[in-house]
Amino acid sequence: MSRARDRRTVVCVAPGSLLSRAARELGLRAHEVIADVDRRLRRELPELWEDPSVARLASENISEHVAAALYGLEHAVDPGRIVQPPADADRARQLARHGTPLSSMLRAFRLGEEIVIDWLLAELPRLSDDPQEVSAAARRLNAVSTVYVDRTSERGVAVFQEERDRRLRWRTAIVNEAGMRIGTTLDIVRTTQELADLATERFADCVTVDLLDPLLHGRDAMGEGPFVLRRVALAAVDGTGPGAVGQAHTGSGPGAAQKLRTGSGPGAVEEPPAGTGPGAVGEPHTWSGSGAAQQDLHTCPDGSFPAFALATGRPARHHSDGPLDAGEVHSTLTVPLRARGTTLGVAEFVRYRNPLRFDDEDLLLAQEIAARAAVAVDNARRYTHARATALALQRSLLPRHAPRQSAVEVAYRYLPAGPEAGVGGDWYDVIPLSGARVALVVGDVVGHGIHAAATMGRLRTAVRTLADIDLPPDELLTHLDDVVLRLSAEAAADPDAEADEADYIGATCLYAVYDPVSRCCTLARAGHVPPAVVIRDGEADLLELPPGPPLGLGGLPFETVEVGLPEGSLVALYTDGLLEARDHDVDVGLTTLRELLAQPAPSLDAVCDTVLDALLTGHPDDDIALLLARTHGLGADRVATWELEADPAVVARARSDVSRQLSDWGLADLDFTAELVVSELVTNAIRYGTAPITLCLIHDRTLLCEVSDASSTTPHMRRARGFDEGGRGLLLVAQLADRWGTRHARHGKTVWAELGESAAVPAAAFG
Repeated sequence: MSRARDRRTVVCVAPGSLLSRAARELGLRAHEVIADVDRRLRRELPELWEDPSVARLASENISEHVAAALYGLEHAVDPGRIVQPPADADRARQLARHGTPLSSMLRAFRLGEEIVIDWLLAELPRLSDDPQEVSAAARRLNAVSTVYVDRTSERGVAVFQEERDRRLRWRTAIVNEAGMRIGTTLDIVRTTQELADLATERFADCVTVDLLDPLLHGRDAMGEGPFVLRRVALAAVDGTGPGAVGQAHTGSGPGAAQKLRTGSGPGAVEEPPAGTGPGAVGEPHTWSGSGAAQQDLHTCPDGSFPAFALATGRPARHHSDGPLDAGEVHSTLTVPLRARGTTLGVAEFVRYRNPLRFDDEDLLLAQEIAARAAVAVDNARRYTHARATALALQRSLLPRHAPRQSAVEVAYRYLPAGPEAGVGGDWYDVIPLSGARVALVVGDVVGHGIHAAATMGRLRTAVRTLADIDLPPDELLTHLDDVVLRLSAEAAADPDAEADEADYIGATCLYAVYDPVSRCCTLARAGHVPPAVVIRDGEADLLELPPGPPLGLGGLPFETVEVGLPEGSLVALYTDGLLEARDHDVDVGLTTLRELLAQPAPSLDAVCDTVLDALLTGHPDDDIALLLARTHGLGADRVATWELEADPAVVARARSDVSRQLSDWGLADLDFTAELVVSELVTNAIRYGTAPITLCLIHDRTLLCEVSDASSTTPHMRRARGFDEGGRGLLLVAQLADRWGTRHARHGKTVWAELGESAAVPAAAFG
């Protein structure tokens, strides 16, 4: 600036001088000078003419600058006072917005100066034969033009930089806003819609987001052949989208020559990839509704702009150069959504109402917010697949159908936690036991995800195994505690385990055994919430059970409580997720649960639905397992019991009693088989057991034969040799019965056998 001011004080053009006359003569042919400048600039600086709006301003700018310069020289106006063209600042702003380098703008000024000077220098000798006068006029021309161009350049640079700074602040603000608005949830559709909504509010008229369909189904590879995309989000400023949507894709319409600009840097203009142009792209999507994700499948044609972006991972800007019709797409940005090295899909930003075409700044902005959205989509995709896997695993490990048994009527529900928490390790189970009894189980593994679901499956299997050997509830929980300790030790010692898998593995569990003969329920819990019980149609109460330590602590005892439950009593077992909610505390949840359980209902399924509807107002914060059981009893007419002496002579009498009882029950077909089984069991009890000895027949879905004695010694089946006199009793029982086994009580044991309608005497039993 100081150099320019110094020149302005010494440089002047005298009115009527040779330079003034040359400017006047050249002004009469100004259109020739303007055409020459325009032609030279287009050839040497093509980047200034790419955008039609910038090109129009450039042409007007050239005319105004040439006219202003010639007028100032003709009338001897101080170069520092020559009026600048009004469009000069707008042109600098447009160049800044378009992403044109500042050097290109400055070079345009210098090149235009050189051309005008050449025209004036050619005019001077024609007006004067005095070499000294021509030389002096040329020196004054160079000095004046330098001051004028310096002043014009300084003003242009200031406006250019101001606009670049403003655009940078604008872009930074939108990127920061995108960080807060995009990816607020782990929902793929909502995340992409957040991207579309933000972009249409800030710089685009319409936005569509298409994701690769294979990736939405858990496959990371795009596969071969045409890309199959699913439309998951769209947004438009007018709610419906352009009336001529697809024009930017197909290039249809007069003069719709397209250019593609990749994201490899300003000025990197490429021809459209092979196959683009009129008719090369498939039919556009149908737009309907305001902001509604269409979620329709379509194939991305080879050679189309989206296919190019998906294949190369590079963004593109393409536009129509022909005349614009109202509502016609004239400028489009195609940006691939990439995260962690994987291409997820493509977002397209179009303009059909805003007359300005997308520039490099818009492309850079679209890339930045698309990159943020891509990471959020990838997080949501990974979470969705992990959650679906965990949920599938969870459901596969839970019982699909209630087993056939007569002790209780059951209904159950399992609800996974909301998307924020993830699938957990809650489970329930109904396990038929010997003696027509049934075990009811509810448990909760600490943590969420696949690891928690897998741990749940291992614990459920362990419970079933332990229940199969008829352990009392407290002993079963003790063994289950050991299982959890071993799982924790294995996870801690595994170098390949994930960080969350190596943490403490813990669980809670409630195990209850109901006996329909005695109508007693024996329960023990390991840190689990207590069950609720409704005695017939009375009030619902929580059973007061010793809490017991959670599983995985080790070394602490569990206690068993026995409760009498009249027929028709309702028992509710559940996990803590049922009671804990955002809108109420545990006490309120317990009160509500007790009130709902006490209300009459047509079925247990209806009770389950009523409880869940009342206690849950949205997605639960934790998994929920709910198991309802209504008790039934086996009356005296279904149970027969005999006290036996420890004398071999009672075996024959026991056989007669059994035959008579089966006849009364209408089970004469099982007479022979039952007599053989009872004979062997009673004989074993007399020979190897301890008095008192009890024989019990239970007529349930099958015929149950049980022989109890006071000895804790467990009988073992062995294969007798050819000349052995004994050792065939339990082998015979195993062949005659559907199932058989031994269960232990606090004092003594019971050997039982279950005979179904298909029970028969196999020939091998006497072979």
